Amino acid sequence: MRATRWAERRRHPMDRPGTSEASWRGWPALREFPAVHLAGITSAVAVAPHPGDEILAVGGAISMLAASGARLRVVSVSDEGEFGPGTRGASWERLAEVRHALRVLGADDAEVIPLGLSSGLIRDGAAGLEQTLARLCAGFDLCLGPWEGDRHPDHEAVADAARAASATLGVPMLGCPVWMWHWARPEDTRVPWERVNRIVLPEETRRRKVDAIACLNVWNGANHVTADGTTLSTEKVAHFIRDAELVFR
Repeated sequence: MRATRWAERRRHPMDRPGTSEASWRGWPALREFPAVHLAGITSAVAVAPHPGDEILAVGGAISMLAASGARLRVVSVSDEGEFGPGTRGASWERLAEVRHALRVLGADDAEVIPLGLSSGLIRDGAAGLEQTLARLCAGFDLCLGPWEGDRHPDHEAVADAARAASATLGVPMLGCPVWMWHWARPEDTRVPWERVNRIVLPEETRRRKVDAIACLNVWNGANHVTADGTTLSTEKVAHFIRDAELVFR
């Protein structure tokens, strides 16, 4: 099923014109989803398909958890390109950016674990990722993983593995979309909106996240290539600097 799902997407949906941030902000429901609270979470693992995905999707949540004294672990699964091995910057450069961003978020003590897995192995299930994530998430209160409907093959494969590992451990997982904001639109029937919750960000936290995103090689007022070989414009980055982060239960 995965192979069929991805074979239909040889042209990446993020290569096409996407939904503007103005459209999203003009949708009243965006501010009406029920809030999920992080109070009581003493430890969390953020699983990123590529370095920086976790900063974009839930950098604010990471910052709030760090401020509360929670133990944090960030797992970067792969920094390869869209449909094969990538050459878009060495992994140490990507990880250095993530560590810098984490410091800006106040998460200096977060443990960063790069897995260095190839996209091909992840997508065909040969990397043993579910078992690896089960080991890395054991003993934590929460997993912040990718969303399985993000329409990016790496994100979907990592999400499937993280969701299965979390279920095995009995650890709650929140699915964190990245590319959905580009290809979807308000009231899009392809999105299970009934599963959405909001993590509300105080203004100070939101500002920290803006500064953290600026540490990544994705935004300085122009287009940049991300670790997965796609590009982020200022318009796309605008999806991630709101006063709330949306996640899927």
